[in-house]
Amino acid sequence: MGQKIDKITLKGFKSIKELVDFPLRDLNILIGPNGAGKSNFVSLFTFLHEVIEGRLGLYAAKKGGTDDHLFMGPKVTKEISAYVHFHPTGYGFCLEPTIDNTFVFSDERIHLDFGGGETREDSIGRGHRESTLKERRKKTDEPDFRVFQNVYESISSWVTYHVHDTSDTAPMRRAGSIRDNEYLRPDAANLGAYLLMLRDQHRGVYEKIRDIVRLAAPFFDDFKFRPRASNGDETLHLEWTQRGSDYPFLVTQLSDGTLRFIALTTALLQPNPPATILLDEPELGLHPYALTLLAELLKKATENTQVIVSTQSASLLDHFEAEDVVVVERENGASTFKRLSSGELGEWLKDYSLGELWEKNIFGGRPSNG
Repeated sequence: MGQKIDKITLKGFKSIKELVDFPLRDLNILIGPNGAGKSNFVSLFTFLHEVIEGRLGLYAAKKGGTDDHLFMGPKVTKEISAYVHFHPTGYGFCLEPTIDNTFVFSDERIHLDFGGGETREDSIGRGHRESTLKERRKKTDEPDFRVFQNVYESISSWVTYHVHDTSDTAPMRRAGSIRDNEYLRPDAANLGAYLLMLRDQHRGVYEKIRDIVRLAAPFFDDFKFRPRASNGDETLHLEWTQRGSDYPFLVTQLSDGTLRFIALTTALLQPNPPATILLDEPELGLHPYALTLLAELLKKATENTQVIVSTQSASLLDHFEAEDVVVVERENGASTFKRLSSGELGEWLKDYSLGELWEKNIFGGRPSNG
């Protein structure tokens, strides 16, 4: 598994004009009004993932080209620069837009901490359109190939889970191959196959997921797995049973909120989690008690992984400490980020919860006309 992120520097990316050496903890709860930049911050990690996988050009084109990634557009911002540090290594780059609406690396760098304050930064190229990191990590004759491996494994292990789509044609509601079970996909398209693998290989984890789902949905009893032969493979349409009955219901007969909660619970309890998990507004469609369970799952997950969450829910916020919370606001068109301090809020916290203070606009993060 890769390393957790210690700090991040980002300039010129979407609504983020400048963020310098911003520290990240094991648990990071981003709050703020619509349009403040929370989702832009979360999307950075997908952007970085696509960069090191050598898919920058394709990703940028699908997301609107270079102009949509530059703060205030190319007339204001001439490059995107980013640096992420995960001890003992780090990775950074500068990207400039080209005339054909793609990016080119004006610099790509790796960083290494030797201990005792001694560090080293090396450029690994300029003028290329796709990162060379993925290929260079395979060249064992290179002196820094282990640094390349550490950087690649850390960034490639980040997963942003998007489980908002619970429509009739959502990937979670459709059948899939039972062989697709190595990891839980970002859209939980292989939820059934992954749960079957957990039942067979990590029984304790599977039972914990089942029991927590029972708490959120008292009518739920268990999952049911009945693979079927299909074109030389076996496919699985996830089913479930209700308490007091052995009749198998299809996953299509679960409510949106229940299905979303199952996917989130599975993601947060997986036995071999990614180095960093990102969730954008996971509270959507969940009732208050399910939010309480979700908060506990988020805190529990930090024992094995780093968690970054964007939320609009004051009820969810109530379950965390002030230092877990990052307030995101928009000032003069640029996103700002500030971590709360229980010391600064000490007197307020004697009488109010964090969610209540947020609703009262004591520490910002609420819509304004400024």
